[in-house]
Amino acid sequence: MMMDKARSILKEYFGYDNFRKGQEEIIQHLLDGENVVGIMPTGGGKSICYQVPAMMFPGLTIVISPLISLIKDHVDTLTEVGIPATYINSTLHSNEVQERVYDIKNGHYKLLYLAPERLEADYFIEILKEVTISFIAVDEAHCISQWGHDFRPSYAKIGFMINKLSDKPIVAALTATATPKVHEDICQLLNIPWENTIKTGFARDNLSFSIIKGQDKGKFLESFLKKNKEESGIIYAATRQEVEKLHDRLLKKGYSVSKYHGGMSDGQREAEQQAFIKDDVSIMIATNAFGMGIDKSNIRYVIHYQLPKNMEGYYQEAGRAGRDGLPSKCILLYSAQDIRIQRFLIDQTINDPDKQKQDIDKLQSMINFCHTEDCLQEYILHYFGDEHAEKCGQCSNCTDERTIIDVTVDAQKVLSCMIRMGERFGKTMIAQVLTGSKNKKLIDFQLDRIKTYGLMKEKSAKEISDFIEFLISEQYIDVSTGAMPILKVSNKGKDVLLGKTTVERKEQVVTVKVSENNTLFEYLRKIRKQLAEAENVPPFVVFSDQTLRIISITMPVTHEEFREIKGIGDHKLQKYGDTMIEHIVKFKNDQHNLSELEDSENKESRTIKEKRSKKSVENSHLVTLDLWKKGLAMKEIAKQRELNLQTIENHLLRCGEEQLEVDWTKFIKPEDQVKVVKAIEKVGMDKLKPLKEELPEEISYFMIKVAIMLEKRGQQILN
Repeated sequence: MMMDKARSILKEYFGYDNFRKGQEEIIQHLLDGENVVGIMPTGGGKSICYQVPAMMFPGLTIVISPLISLIKDHVDTLTEVGIPATYINSTLHSNEVQERVYDIKNGHYKLLYLAPERLEADYFIEILKEVTISFIAVDEAHCISQWGHDFRPSYAKIGFMINKLSDKPIVAALTATATPKVHEDICQLLNIPWENTIKTGFARDNLSFSIIKGQDKGKFLESFLKKNKEESGIIYAATRQEVEKLHDRLLKKGYSVSKYHGGMSDGQREAEQQAFIKDDVSIMIATNAFGMGIDKSNIRYVIHYQLPKNMEGYYQEAGRAGRDGLPSKCILLYSAQDIRIQRFLIDQTINDPDKQKQDIDKLQSMINFCHTEDCLQEYILHYFGDEHAEKCGQCSNCTDERTIIDVTVDAQKVLSCMIRMGERFGKTMIAQVLTGSKNKKLIDFQLDRIKTYGLMKEKSAKEISDFIEFLISEQYIDVSTGAMPILKVSNKGKDVLLGKTTVERKEQVVTVKVSENNTLFEYLRKIRKQLAEAENVPPFVVFSDQTLRIISITMPVTHEEFREIKGIGDHKLQKYGDTMIEHIVKFKNDQHNLSELEDSENKESRTIKEKRSKKSVENSHLVTLDLWKKGLAMKEIAKQRELNLQTIENHLLRCGEEQLEVDWTKFIKPEDQVKVVKAIEKVGMDKLKPLKEELPEEISYFMIKVAIMLEKRGQQILN
């Protein structure tokens, strides 16, 4: 069967035994000679959907892709696994183009990557007419729609250009971000039947989303980076000026950083981008000009230092984290002032009133996202038309158990001070009045004579400024537009002054480590870097972080053991197997703590030591269990181990699955377990959301997970 051959290609070249969700269905449509739309999340494996069929179809497959960086990364990756692929774009000299055209005509390549603009040239269409083209894949297909966030006119002409070819090839359109309207345009413009759509959903289960409001952005950022120095990440800012400021600041503090924005020359941008892709630097600070099509799989976090202008752009940028499937963080640092910046950019760059209104509505959706108290991933999925989305259980809203503090009195002091100052000043001056500053400008305005002068002198101006940011984010204070924003008490704030409503604030968010890496993983990461430099390719092209982590845990020392690892095809095994085995054996022999590594193979007999809590990977749950048995609360364990609370909960659940001794009455009462079991009988246990909706509010998601685990074990809690 054709699908059996497709699986054989998947294993031989890419090292995977089975297709991921949606891939097989898309490929089946193509093998049946049907055009198809694939809507899959970033990191969902869209490229496999056209790379595998390309090896099966006669002649050439053309891949239309918007950015040079994406094209180069894909060709490097394919060449690395032994698939003949090339590209033609503006970076090549004319003689290089002629050489590649000659090789294409002579059947030397199976895949040709092109920018859509190349197909607008009639002479190039004439060249393609001389070649057998069985298949055209349109990547980043959302660019075809004027309703999309990244509309490109050349994309809208692709269907017309395909019709110019002598024989009509099969067409696949692939994207990660398509609203219902964009989806409709893709089908119409590329002549794809609506029913030939494979939609695997937009959810990225390995990403945890967080919104940070009312906190000092700089302090939070530095705290996070300090704990994740070894990890690769992107920090997005809205303007070139902010990128430069962040880059200079972090560079001075000793961080390994690159920068990228539209004000830099092509050469500068390319050099900075390559340094990041090749792991020469770990942090990229950029505007949204960076990243579309970047195929770097080992990005562990994406931080938006300022509010993005729309959900499509935000989700695409955030989705650059964790493309290898490993847990990764997406953090948005929200400030109400960012709204003003985005409104200014919309006003300055868009003349069409209808388009301007559309962009303002999209911006409002982002603002609403920052203020929602519901699941963040659920909000995103609803935006993209997935009405059946469920709570993710891991975003900052789903896992938020911070203590709530009543700050009504402090809020009244700030709001009262603003009114007594005539609502004519900004945040800095208000903070100075409340602290009793002797600032000359303040004295000149006679603000030292109002009743609220020095009313909060026990606090610093910075603390009050942060508190004002919190009040702005919660819409108790309105911010004017303009270069010098003026603060005014909102209607919601007036209710606070009148005593009609209280103000509550949660404790500040504590930063955590994104992932735990064992010693061998860090050692092999350096070896991977050396191999990549020798081949002049990015390290993730040699092995993804996910593959490298499996190698570090299983420690294969034969070709047969290596072949069993996900992501190792025959080509990579022949190319790197002996080198990796040599270093794994060397590592084993050189380790003074070899007995510790051997003990890790026997989980139940391993002696857990608290001092190793940050180094353990495969037995991390046992470290958590040991600390819990010593009397530490869950939050205390999370803080000590620098992990989030949900990770600690999952550790204990794993202990339960392994039937280790845990007193589950500490987490769920017998009567609550009975309620969950009855709900399971009614709606099943496949999905958590229907269960949660059947149960009282006080039964948390963790309690439900405990009850499910006990139910699977056939264990009932007794009083």
